[in-house]
Amino acid sequence: MLVGLEFSSQRDLPPLRPAPGFAQRRLSDYFEPLKGTPADAPVFVAEGGRAGASVLVMGGVHPNEPAGHLAAVLLVERAAVRAGRLFVLPYANPMGFSHTQPQEASPPYVRVRRPDGSLRAFKYGSRLTNPIHQWPDPTVYLTPVGGQAIAGSESRNLNRCFPGRPDGNLTERLAYAITELIREEGIDLVIDLHEASPEYPVINAMVAHPRAMELASVAVMAMQMRGIKIGLEVSPANLRGLSHRELGDATRALVVLMETGNPSQGRLRGRTDEALVLTGADKAYRRAHALGRLFVPYDEGRLPLELRVGRHLEGIRALLESLRLLGKEVSVEGIPSLGEILERGLGSFL
Repeated sequence: MLVGLEFSSQRDLPPLRPAPGFAQRRLSDYFEPLKGTPADAPVFVAEGGRAGASVLVMGGVHPNEPAGHLAAVLLVERAAVRAGRLFVLPYANPMGFSHTQPQEASPPYVRVRRPDGSLRAFKYGSRLTNPIHQWPDPTVYLTPVGGQAIAGSESRNLNRCFPGRPDGNLTERLAYAITELIREEGIDLVIDLHEASPEYPVINAMVAHPRAMELASVAVMAMQMRGIKIGLEVSPANLRGLSHRELGDATRALVVLMETGNPSQGRLRGRTDEALVLTGADKAYRRAHALGRLFVPYDEGRLPLELRVGRHLEGIRALLESLRLLGKEVSVEGIPSLGEILERGLGSFL
């Protein structure tokens, strides 16, 4: 019975504490057939006192990439919007938060310690939609645009299902609802927060739709001037279903995806536990670094969650500054800097 209760509790999303000014909607407000399904994610919206542009930040497209999810949570709980509108999807794929990846031995929760000594738990999920919600997988999955043939299990990968299908599988309908949100609200900029294995070449980088390259280039230069090393990649036209390609093609929004390095999802890692997620310290990755096999700095033998969340927040700040230079303002206060997070700890802001 206890095991059953623990299993069923995985379906529940931890409640958030939105900052003053945030209202909560659902994705079903933009695509009604999603109502009552496990894909109907919460959408948090704040509007400033001055007119401006509209920005959507997505975390949790891949729920096993916690820095993106926690950066989005921090926005919901800390941001004060002075101009324009800020939309945040911290649980972009809620179905992925309801389970962990089979055979990966991932922890179901990650607990962040706060200054008073208490622990706040956040879900650590799976890259894919829960098979309880969508099954069976096809042998081969064809992406909604271009019909690119990829592994059947990728039909449950939200970041291979954009821009979605209104009559498709549940993950495709989730992607379609997000696309409809962007269209209906006239979103100017979409920021999709991700993490990647340290041995993956596209990491500590922004990946931008071709129309967003000017915006992303200015943001990357601003981050580098602050001492934050980050790369820039253009969204490849021959890889279909990804947010930075399909949302940019299907809507007028500028779309940028950001990656940080996460050892807890890498293929070279050792024991996968809560400590690995929090510290990013792994002896196998220290060895890989010594052999020159990694694409991120690992001189200190760790990539802590504070660093990864802070990088995402600095990227968001730089992209908003870049958007303002292009004549579209979204002014947001209350976002801690990377230095503040490293000095005070992530728990001070959650």
